[in-house]
Amino acid sequence: MSILGVARSCAVSLLGLGMVLPAPGAVPGESGRPMLRLAVHEFDIPPQGLAAALVTYSGVTGMAVLVDGELARGRRSARLQGRFTASDALARLLDGTGLMARYTSQEAFTLLPAQAARSVVASPISSSRAVQPLDRGYAGALQAALEEQLYRSPHTRPGTYRAVLQLWIGRHGEVRHSRLLGSTGDARRDGALVESLRGVRVMRATPATLAQPLTILLLPKATDRAMECTLREGVGGS
Repeated sequence: MSILGVARSCAVSLLGLGMVLPAPGAVPGESGRPMLRLAVHEFDIPPQGLAAALVTYSGVTGMAVLVDGELARGRRSARLQGRFTASDALARLLDGTGLMARYTSQEAFTLLPAQAARSVVASPISSSRAVQPLDRGYAGALQAALEEQLYRSPHTRPGTYRAVLQLWIGRHGEVRHSRLLGSTGDARRDGALVESLRGVRVMRATPATLAQPLTILLLPKATDRAMECTLREGVGGS
């Protein structure tokens, strides 16, 4: 298991970092199923803050979303209602926001200002470097710490519930505070999640540039996955 997307394990996406860590041993596009961006879904997402709309969109499609908190702040999504492919739905959702999607893998995308997104197409190598400020070592350490803690208890083991949580991490890697945004539908699990995440310690110093809180989206089993977990940097509150 890893954090965003596991029967075969999942992937971690740190929204705001422009980076997705593939599932161990997994190669995008070689999972034996159609690309998620081409799958058709039924959507009913009302106009709302863009960050909240993206959380809902990710839950419906299974796509990993990577977006800088400052880009999302103050932007509102367009209404999205009907049956669309994931990519078409995203374009409609972003209509009028001044943002465009740049797909970083078969199952993940980042959002950039429209002008920047167009330049990315023209210069993929340099732009790729620009959107990866966090090293994989820290991301991997964070992923491992969350995995270990969540799987310690049957009440917090991912796969059967949906939850959105926020974490504040101290400079030495300790989780100083955690908050559950809405109930999972089980009061006992709600308490267990918050309490469990308070015990997480990342075995690396926290980058000084890391925007907080980190928002974690845990999604229930979808298709052949046991879970989806999206880590978002600095989006969704304080």
